[in-house]
Order: sequence, then C-alpha cells, then structure tokens
Amino acid sequence: MAKSPKSTIVAFKVEEELAEFLNKLPNKSEFIRQSIQAKLGMTCPLCFGSGAVSKETHDRFEAFLDKWELHHCESCGDDFALPRDAGAAAGALRLQLEEIRKSGHDVCLACMDESHVHT
Repeated sequence: MAKSPKSTIVAFKVEEELAEFLNKLPNKSEFIRQSIQAKLGMTCPLCFGSGAVSKETHDRFEAFLDKWELHHCESCGDDFALPRDAGAAAGALRLQLEEIRKSGHDVCLACMDESHVHT
C-alpha cells in the first residue's frame, strides 16, 4: 500500500514527560498519527466494541453484517457467521441455521458434526 504524502505540519503543546517519551521513539510522527487514528476510529462491529477500526473498515464490516450475522459457539467458544437470509444458505450452512433456530443453541458446524448439541 502506497503511503499518502504528508503536506501539513500540526503542532501542539505537551507536558515535559510526554515530550521526553515521544523524543525517544524511533518515529514519533508515525506514533502520533496512529494514536490519533485509533482514537478517531469507529467501534468495530465484528468484535462488538473491543477494538476500533477506520471508517472505511467499519463501513465494509457493516455491509457484511447486513447479509451475515455473527454467532458464538456455545460448545467450543469459536465465533462464526451465518447468512441472515435462510434462503441464501446452502448445504451444511442451511442445516446449521435450521438447527440453531430449532434448538435455540448457537453451535458451529464442527461441534454440530460432533453431535455436541442436537435436539
């Protein structure tokens, strides 16, 4: 990915201790840019707010979540996604979706195949 050109300088005052810390960094400009971007980032819709992502990434995840829903396997703890529209699901995904809706238990395909949760 090509770096975008930096054309504007921004200055701000900080405490002496923070200035000393920043001056010890190998690339304080990059550190400051990343810190600002992280602070301005949006809550990640995939991890339910435990992280922040750029607006572009957020918008891509939101588009994904319009068609897919996230689940957390009650058996193994893995996260998995299923289509929101059952008609869009085929084969094993359709069976998994039907099983989840019938039983009320979120179970990934691997655990379903191992017969951990069946009704």
